[in-house]
Amino acid sequence: MRDVGEPQQGRILLVDDEKALLIVMEQYLRRLGYGVEACLSGQEAWDRFEAHPFAYSLVLADITMPEMSGQELLLRMLQLNSTIGILICSGYPFDISTLPSTVHQQTGFLQKPFTPKMLSEAIERLLAVRGGG
Repeated sequence: MRDVGEPQQGRILLVDDEKALLIVMEQYLRRLGYGVEACLSGQEAWDRFEAHPFAYSLVLADITMPEMSGQELLLRMLQLNSTIGILICSGYPFDISTLPSTVHQQTGFLQKPFTPKMLSEAIERLLAVRGGG
């Protein structure tokens, strides 16, 4: 396990419209040593990503959000950076096969509710696929 202050390879763009959940996940990921930028909407996340599409190792996004769905957000992001790791978190089932087949290996899905351990394992697995970020 890493020390709390030790930086870890990997910057995460975290997107969820549930503010309380967003705050909890952001704090947990920071304690694990990840760099995290948290966004409450798909549009906010898109604006940040579009400005710096290669600044992130992983996008962790809720799939069901108002205005811009997580799926629309991820498809846009993949057009700018086809190697980005993707972790979809949702209270609803999601079929990864609706995303381009070229990104299935770098994509994961976590059904809400999930434990912190499940979240960290999913992120570690996806970052390992990408070579650490």
